[in-house]
Amino acid sequence: MKVLFAGPSLHGTNWTAKHSDALRCCAPAGQGDIARAVVEGATAIGLIDGRYEDVAAVWHKEILFAIEQGVAFYGAASMGALRAAECAAFGMIGIGAVFERYHSGELVDDAAVAQLHAPEELDHAPLTEALVNVEATIQHFAKLGAISADEAVRLDRSARALFFKERTYPAILAHAGLDQGARGERLKALIKSCRLDVKRQDALALLAYMDYLEPARRPPPDWRVEPTATWILTLRRAEKLAARDEDANAVPLEVCS
Repeated sequence: MKVLFAGPSLHGTNWTAKHSDALRCCAPAGQGDIARAVVEGATAIGLIDGRYEDVAAVWHKEILFAIEQGVAFYGAASMGALRAAECAAFGMIGIGAVFERYHSGELVDDAAVAQLHAPEELDHAPLTEALVNVEATIQHFAKLGAISADEAVRLDRSARALFFKERTYPAILAHAGLDQGARGERLKALIKSCRLDVKRQDALALLAYMDYLEPARRPPPDWRVEPTATWILTLRRAEKLAARDEDANAVPLEVCS
């Protein structure tokens, strides 16, 4: 069983419908979701998006537990890129440009990939823009000569000055003083038509790779997760939730008789 946790990074791609047979498609992961997937039999896990405000974020230890159990573990784009950079030494594999920036130390701020987004009922539609996407877009426009060097600097400073919950392209243009007049309209049209989304590119790369993974667990590494009291409680909770789901999905005996 292969499992992928994603949300806003893959919004609009219809990924759950296209890959439902090959993958268990799950919403952004919170603390405990990885451990639960391992207990339920996951052979490969991909982490793209994660929760971090309304619940505790994905715990590093549950990622290490997955790897200890022989689960192939991959991360990209958002929370997945962060955790892959942090857990690379233990066997988590990162994919894409965002991961490479975190892994090399070029990027260190967690908020650079953070976005507000709608709930699952609305396909986790992004409501703000991630800084990594804005940076890539500005650099792309400057390289093509679509914006001046001064405009590039002003847009970059504006994006970095905004809190991630307020970082939208209209807010960036307004904060930079570039949202007015004919030039403002041209910049708005340029962004609407040509902005880059490196998070989505990385997420799609991981999604495609998951299709090619072998449906079996790997040989375990030569280290083990320390069974602390907190970890034991976390694992027991995951086992209870998995058992509850199994009971709920069980077919009554009389139906089979």
